[in-house]
Amino acid sequence: MRRIKIAPSILSADPARMGEVLSVLDDCKDVDLLHIDIMDGHFVPNLTFGPHVVRAMRKYTKKEFYVHLMLTNPSIFIKPFAEAGANLISVHVECMENLSTLFEKIKAAGVKAGIALNPNTPAHVVEPYIQNVEEIVVMSVYPGFGGQKFIESVLPKINEIRKIVEKSKREIDIAVDGGINASTAPPAVRNGANLLISGNGIFVEGHPDTTRIRELRKSVEGPR
Repeated sequence: MRRIKIAPSILSADPARMGEVLSVLDDCKDVDLLHIDIMDGHFVPNLTFGPHVVRAMRKYTKKEFYVHLMLTNPSIFIKPFAEAGANLISVHVECMENLSTLFEKIKAAGVKAGIALNPNTPAHVVEPYIQNVEEIVVMSVYPGFGGQKFIESVLPKINEIRKIVEKSKREIDIAVDGGINASTAPPAVRNGANLLISGNGIFVEGHPDTTRIRELRKSVEGPR
């Protein structure tokens, strides 16, 4: 069985308590890495964090940072976020730039690369880039805001991407992002996801609930 990874989405955290939030997550053994959504107000209708905020976060935790660039033109931000402490940077297949060039920039910055797909983007678009990435994220909501309902129609796409990955013989995480909780995670995992990104399924009033994190892991792995 594939190891299931859990990545709390910092988008759901209370920004006024960010240091406290990160310290709690750093101490939680069920948390594998932290997911940080970067939004530009153009590719998606929301604004979030800049490199200086990610750099400030870095001192509160040793957990890996997965920086998800929801940007129309991500190339100019790859190096700044890598220098701020990102361990993996993903870009959207729907962005306005050449993906092969972006992956080269990410690797040159010394971090792992990922590719993200919106709900209505078909699975086959990842095939040309399967040798360039360590992670594929399937959006199970339309990106921009937290708290949306999981779109069940993405499940066959997760399954198809898992088959593409297995055919490639590469170790690539398949992440699912949006509406993930103890009810929606099991079908995502059954269809091939092994990285669960969760915001509102984990946070309560901006603070991480470690009981919810344990319940999320238990829902896909059983009791420890």
